[in-house]
Amino acid sequence: MTVDPARGVEVVLPRRAPDREAAAAIREFRPWIERRVAELDRARAAVAARGTSVPYLGQALQLVAQPGRIRAHRRGDELLVPAGDARLPAIERFYRRAARSEVSARLDRACAQTGSSYSGLTIRGQRTRWASCSPSGAMSFNWRLLLAPEPVLDYVVWHEVCHLELLDHSPRFWALVESRCPGYRDHVRWLRRNGPTLVL
Repeated sequence: MTVDPARGVEVVLPRRAPDREAAAAIREFRPWIERRVAELDRARAAVAARGTSVPYLGQALQLVAQPGRIRAHRRGDELLVPAGDARLPAIERFYRRAARSEVSARLDRACAQTGSSYSGLTIRGQRTRWASCSPSGAMSFNWRLLLAPEPVLDYVVWHEVCHLELLDHSPRFWALVESRCPGYRDHVRWLRRNGPTLVL
């Protein structure tokens, strides 16, 4: 079962399941559905409240549309963007480029501190994950993390660097995260509460 802002509530059942199973599932999960809908409403309100700015690691970048521009470019506290329909794709491309730079610098510093190394970095737009670390040390990060405050990105980087040592979520892993990123629980809570607002 998923709650999507564009598609509404979607229930996936086995092929031969009767339609009444979907209705029963919706009745059973109604409190969860209502919480998710309320979260999405709050997220939409938070995004709308930004007006003509976008967040960038805790700062607000004022969007400045320039006719004829095809690429978004940061100039101080401004983000120069194309006018019209090309604006949103250009902004996302800017964030993806910036994420590679912001994340790789943090990964390199964290790995230098711990004496570990990663095998590669990809920047993606996953819907359900902020980051991941494969058994081979390949790192993947969501560009939307740049819409969060800087300490939240720092926590996610440390989380994945700790996975280079312990590829699980055992108590030993969380103790390691705490030793490398004290107070990480605040950032976990922030992501849970505000994750749906990390959209353009």
